[in-house]
Amino acid sequence: MDFTEFEKKIEVEFSDKSLLQQAFVHRSYINENKSSGLEHNERLEFLGDAVLELVITDFLYKKYPEKDEGSLTAYRSSLVNADTCAGVATKLGMGDYLLLSKGESKDIGRARQYILANALEALIGAIYIDQGLDVAKNFIEKHFTPLIDSIISAGTFIDAKSLFQEKAQEFDGITPAYKTIKEIGPDHGKIFTVGVYVGRDLVATGTGESKQDAEQNAAKEALKIRGWN
Repeated sequence: MDFTEFEKKIEVEFSDKSLLQQAFVHRSYINENKSSGLEHNERLEFLGDAVLELVITDFLYKKYPEKDEGSLTAYRSSLVNADTCAGVATKLGMGDYLLLSKGESKDIGRARQYILANALEALIGAIYIDQGLDVAKNFIEKHFTPLIDSIISAGTFIDAKSLFQEKAQEFDGITPAYKTIKEIGPDHGKIFTVGVYVGRDLVATGTGESKQDAEQNAAKEALKIRGWN
C-alpha cells in the first residue's frame, strides 16, 4: 500500500513504512489473512492512547491555570474520546487505508467509528516510535487542541451520566441504574434502547448504536425531565 499522499497530508514522513501500515491493520484482517505476515495495531493503539493523553493533559494544564482538576478531566475526556478521535481520523481520510475483514469492511455504523478511533491512536503510537515525542506532540496539537474552544462553547465536554448520577445522589440519595430495554437490528448494526432508573422509577429512555451511547442519551433526557441540566 502506498502511503505517500497520506504522509503528505499528516506532514510526517516515516522512516519505517511498515510501522505506518501496522497502524491501519485491524485484528479481524489478521484473522482472515493469517499468512499476510502483518501485525494488528492494538499494541500501537495502547501506546498512542497514552501519548495522546499525556500531550492533551500538558496542553490543558498550561492553557487553563484557573481550572480545577474536575474541569480539566472533563475537557481532556472530550478531546481524547472515541468520537473526537474518529472525527480526526475521518478528516485525515484514514478509512481509505484500513485493512479489515470482509465483514468489518461492510460496517459503516458505530463499530466503524471505534475502529477509526483506535487506528488514529495507533497512528500516534507509530509516529511516537518512528519520529519521537516532539513530532507526535506537533501532530496532536495540530489536529486536536484547536477543537477545545468549540467543545467548551457547545458544552459537549459534560458527561451526562456523571452529572445525572451526581444530581440523583444529591437530591434523591440514590445512584441511578441503567437497563437495556430493547435491541433491534443485525449484530453489525444494532440499535439499543436503554432506560435510566432512580430506585424503581423509570426516569427516561435513550437510544443509540451502542449501549454506552444509549445510556448517555437516556441520562441527557433524564436531566431535562428532572430540570437538572
